[in-house]
Amino acid sequence: MQRTGVTLRTPDADLRLPLGGKWFRDDTTERPTVGDWVQLDAARTQIDHLFARRNLLQRREVHGGAAQAIAANVDALLVVTACNDEFNLSRLERYLALAREAGVLPVVVLTKVDLADGLPSFIAMAQSLGADLSVVAVNAHEPSAVGQLEPWCGPGRTIALLGSSGVGKSTLLNTLAGNSLQRTGASRESDDRGRHTTSHRSLHVLPDGTLVIDSPGIRELGVIETAAEPDVVFDDVLALAATCRFSDCRHQSEPGCAVQTAIHSSQLDPRRLASYRKLQEESSAARLREQMKPRSGRPRKGKLPPPSQ
Repeated sequence: MQRTGVTLRTPDADLRLPLGGKWFRDDTTERPTVGDWVQLDAARTQIDHLFARRNLLQRREVHGGAAQAIAANVDALLVVTACNDEFNLSRLERYLALAREAGVLPVVVLTKVDLADGLPSFIAMAQSLGADLSVVAVNAHEPSAVGQLEPWCGPGRTIALLGSSGVGKSTLLNTLAGNSLQRTGASRESDDRGRHTTSHRSLHVLPDGTLVIDSPGIRELGVIETAAEPDVVFDDVLALAATCRFSDCRHQSEPGCAVQTAIHSSQLDPRRLASYRKLQEESSAARLREQMKPRSGRPRKGKLPPPSQ
């Protein structure tokens, strides 16, 4: 998937086609994206029809801008992060909000575990983002990673790999596939970060029939304006807020604030409250921009074909 063209997988061969002008009349999220099912015209020279999606992962730049489609029809989002200075809880919370807004199951995948000091600490920090959140620590170079991720794979299932540049997404994809599908880069000695190697979003078929969507590293991740309320990844903050003395408590210095009480007693990380507020502000601003935007046509609808076997 590139800016003005796409590569289509068909039963016969892969086809490289440009996107026709009609796909640029509507919002960017209404254009075909990686993971979509489409129908070609009779001459097989252009995309004629976009089938209805089960879901759509999409992002917005933190400081505004149009929403951008990342991947469609995804069963599980594997949020890949490294056990080094790249690890960032606030960034992970954004990925979880993106997944849960789209109705996609999130899984946190910790990489570079062979180089990590204090791996149990990284696992505990990631697990703190949700009691029901799956957290898997893998060595992306080792074949054992295939078995560890098997619960989310299988014929006809689609998983997407997202994360910052250099965390090992392409290495993990190559290990899952059993061969080199994506070029990888060595880490820089100065900061242990990998070099950016994936230049566009792509879909690959694993030997067991799993579809894997790989994408370039994401530098910033803003919430969108639809149902992406920060509440979906901050249930601990909401549970405390429900017990505040005042229903309109702002969780600052009000008497009887259960949130501040939990922070003072070290039951709640103040970073969680700060992240919750920041995502709330971004979500409200995005929603306001959406309300002010003129409505465009809707995506072309149709019945989704069965997954390939």
